[in-house]
This record gives sequence, structure tokens and C-alpha cells, in this order.
Amino acid sequence: MIKILIVEDEKPISDLIAINLSANNYQCTQAFDGLEAANLLENHSYDLVLLDIMLPKVDGYELLEYIKPLNIPVIFITAKGALEDRVKGLTQGAEDYIVKPFQVVELLARVNVVLRRFNKASSILEFEDIVINTETKIATKSGATVELTPKEFDLLALLIRNVDITLFRENIYETIWENDFYGDTRTLDLHIQRLRKKMGLSHALKTVYRVGYRLESKKDTN
Repeated sequence: MIKILIVEDEKPISDLIAINLSANNYQCTQAFDGLEAANLLENHSYDLVLLDIMLPKVDGYELLEYIKPLNIPVIFITAKGALEDRVKGLTQGAEDYIVKPFQVVELLARVNVVLRRFNKASSILEFEDIVINTETKIATKSGATVELTPKEFDLLALLIRNVDITLFRENIYETIWENDFYGDTRTLDLHIQRLRKKMGLSHALKTVYRVGYRLESKKDTN
């Protein structure tokens, strides 16, 4: 299982990150200051560090210098959103830079990209009796291969990576089709309908009125 260290001194934000990453099968450890994080890094191995900059005891920039020799990728998550801050964070060695407030779907997408870059992301995703391989682009249901178009496959992978999280239509569209969203949801809605039918997801792939879609892990969830 992928191990992620969350270094964030604001407990509600740290908990939000941990809950959503854990729901996507990441093993999370939380540290609330830079010194605590350094001690954890000295005694445990991690695949990724999510790092705030403004931390008690040891700030994020100092901690990044400690992390770099360990060859662990780092994503800064911080309220420091000025261009010079972004440039400093990336030039000092962070793999990505996320500004608070952020949407969970964006965080999960960026985490997955960085893990793939370091060959640490799992290529196998599972939901109920559905198994997909993101390397071979093969999807199976109850062991039988299901033919999906490339966009259907990418959409299914996005939904499985974000189980129990409501995804906004515009974010889904921009992620899968890599185009700006102009309010026309017909293409997305059609692909959702096809996935429901092909993968037997009518019970789990829910429409969230005027918002988007959510893949629910419990059949009895409203």
C-alpha cells in the first residue's frame, strides 16, 4: 500500500486530507509540525510527503532540504499562493504546489500524477466486482473483460479513484476531455449512462443534482 506522510499543522485540513486519501486506499500518517515530521521520516519509509510551508518548529522549506536526499517526492500544500512562492517551492525541489483552499478531486489527481511519475502508483483499481488496469487499459467485471472506449475507461478510473466523493461536472469534463468547460454536459452525461449500463453501476453511480456525479461504495447510501 502507498504510504503518504501529511505534514500540516491545521488539524481540520490534515484530517480532511487523511480521510479522503484513506478512502482511496492510501495509508496516511499525520504530523503537525516540522520536527515531528523529521522524526517520522528518520524512522519510517514513505512514498510521498504532502507538506505545508508555514509549520511550527521547522518550516516546510527547511524540511524539504531534509527530505530531498531520501528521494521521496514532495507536494507543497500551502496558503502561500503568490507566484514567487510557487516558483520558490518548485525550484527548491517540490514536485507540485497546491494552494489552499483546494478541491479534493484536484488533490487526488495531483497525488496520482506524482506517484505515477515516480512509478509508485498502483496500476490496479478495484470497485466491487470491477477491476481495471490503468497500464493495459483493460476493465473486467466479475472476471469478464468489458470493452470500453478510451474516454469511458478514463472516466471510470477517475470515479474509482474518488469513491464516495462528489465530482463536479466541470472538473470531470476538464480532466477527461482536457478542454475548458462551457456548460454543455451532454457528452459527459452520455458517457455516464454508458458506464452505468456496461459496468452494472446503476445502483452506485449517482447523479448529484445540479452538481455532478458520485460513485458510492455502499448500495444503500442515499
